[in-house]
This record gives sequence, structure tokens and C-alpha cells, in this order.
Amino acid sequence: MINELSTLRNGKAGRRSSWNTTGRNADAWTIQPGESKVLADIKGPGAITHIWMTQGNHYRECLLKITWDNAQRPSVLVPLGDFFCLGHGIVNSFQSLLFTASTARNNKFNQGCALNCYARMPFGQRAVVELINESNEPHRQYFYIDYEVFDKPQPDAGYFHAEFRRANPFGGWGHEIKVNTPEANIANKGELAWDNNYVILKTRGRGHYVGCNLSVTNFQGTWWGEGDDMIWVDGYKWPPDLHGTGSEDYLNQAWGMQTNAFLRNGSSIHESDTDGYQTSYVLHVENPIRFEKDIKVTIEHGHGNHLANEMSSVAYWYADKAAAAIAPPRVAKRLPILRDNQGRWLYDKKSQCPGKTIAPNAEMKRMKARWAKKHG
Repeated sequence: MINELSTLRNGKAGRRSSWNTTGRNADAWTIQPGESKVLADIKGPGAITHIWMTQGNHYRECLLKITWDNAQRPSVLVPLGDFFCLGHGIVNSFQSLLFTASTARNNKFNQGCALNCYARMPFGQRAVVELINESNEPHRQYFYIDYEVFDKPQPDAGYFHAEFRRANPFGGWGHEIKVNTPEANIANKGELAWDNNYVILKTRGRGHYVGCNLSVTNFQGTWWGEGDDMIWVDGYKWPPDLHGTGSEDYLNQAWGMQTNAFLRNGSSIHESDTDGYQTSYVLHVENPIRFEKDIKVTIEHGHGNHLANEMSSVAYWYADKAAAAIAPPRVAKRLPILRDNQGRWLYDKKSQCPGKTIAPNAEMKRMKARWAKKHG
């Protein structure tokens, strides 16, 4: 990217923004409840080079939607805050290579915040960027969408994709068991791991995975990590093509997550600042994970998937064709879990979207019984 800064090439820069075409200073668009508003409709070939957005609220209620080359379904369909690596509807200032955020109201729900994305997004014929307001009140949005257009398509350019997943709660088999205790240390191998790990991305086709953000609402209150990342490329096998050593290790930190936000990894939201809400990210800029047929990116939640916290994530990848991102849960089922005035979590089954419940095997049952005997 920096090496190309001095390279001269044909192309024309453009921008779509919310500027007030009357010449006055009301430079925000209002999007009504239930409305999907087209922010940019760009004729290609070209590439989106930068997205800036700022707003005061609705980080989980609004969806960012991007559709490439007249595809029937979008390749990006993600809650607004989560797309920019801010989960839970919380804002915080941080800097990474592909995403940044800046706010004067750090670690608070629904406050004014500037969001930036610098991921390059090439397209052939057309790019349509929309914002869907699924809240029950008008949404006020400022935005820039910067782009380039070219005489001919860029060779070997992949389509950018992003999708949101959530498990509220994750269906862990032994949430009562503390992390890093003997009872949590079960064998999680083979198809047991393939079937039970939290899924960050599962897609077919040819492309490369370039990273994710991972949000956790830490109900248990102890360390939520210790889960190995396991990534399968082009089909199941054991061991997987990439097998890691722990959640914070995959996120390129150690001994837990620190309050650091680096260019390629870090904490955009840290639970020590938010009383239990965490968002972490890792970007595979120099080490994208390439696939020819399919990819499945997973991580354990707690060793052996024993925890049952809330988990949500956004995966980012490029593909040779514009594939459909999975639809996120409906708005009521993706809102953050809050606490009452006494600090107790407000569980509401009507708003949950549970992950697969893990049926305990013989070893899990034995460990649960041992834990109950110790702590009953």
C-alpha cells in the first residue's frame, strides 16, 4: 500500500457524501424507521477506497449493506458498529490498519463517534452501499464514501465480504466450571471440535480470509478465553490446517487481552473499562488464509467449549465472486445484554439467539459431576 503511493496510474477519484446540496449546513441524512437508504450507487469498474461515517446511536440497530455487480444478495450485511470493530453498541477510540474510531465519550453506549474503514473494495460493474434503519426511531447519518473508477477492471481483484454472527448465549456444556481448572481440561479433538466450536466464518468458493472481530459479554466474570482457534481450509481433516493455542494467542496478545489497539490486533473495547463487554480484532494483512473450495474459521469458547457467554463476531474476506453474506439475527435478537442497577445481567429469553447446545459426552458429564462435588 505505501509502496504504491508514488505510482502514477489512470483512474478518477470520486466521493458520495451526505453534504447538503442546498449549500447550507444540514449535512446529515435522516433515515426513517424501517427504511433502507442508498448512500452510494457507483458505476464501475472501480474500487471503494475509504468509508467514513458518524452518528450518535443505533450501532446495533442499523445495518451496513454493500452489494457488488448487481448480485441478488449483498456481500456485506453487518450491524453498523460491529462492521467497524465496535461491538455491543459501545463506542471507543482505537486505531488499526483497516478500521479506526474516534470519540470523546469512550466506553459508553450510543454516543457520537467517527468510524473509518480503509479496506480496499474493488468491483467490476457496480457498487451499491446502503444503510438499513431497523430501529423504531429516525436515524441521523453523516458519511463519506470515497472511491476510484477505472477504464477496465483490475486484474485478480477479489470482492470484499463481511458477515455478522451471534450466539446468545453460546451453548457451552459446563458454564459453572471456572476456566483453567482441571475439570475444564477435556479433550476437544476431531469432529467434536468441528461440530461444537464457535463459527466465525463458513463459506464456499475461492478467496482469502483477512481477519475478524470477536465480541464477548462475559456473564461468568472470569477469563472468557483459553479457547483454541481452529481453521479448516478446503474440507475437514484432523488436525485442521491451522490450529492455535488460545483465544488471546489467536488475537496476537498473551496472558489475557490488554487495553492496547495495534495496527493488526488488539482490544477496541476492553472489559475492564466496560464491566464485562469485550471486543477484540485480528487482521491477517501479511498472512491472509487462502482457500480454493471452502473455509471454516472457528474458535473454542473456553477450553473445550464449556462456557456459555454471549459471543458475536464479524468475519472479513475477499472472494473471486460476489457471494451472499448470511443474514444477521433480527434487531431484537442482536441488541446488547444490559445490567440492572445492582449490576445483574438482564437475561431475556425473547431476545436470545442461542447457539447450538453442546450435548455433554461421557468426559464432560464426569467433569461436571466432579465440579459439583467440589463446589456443591
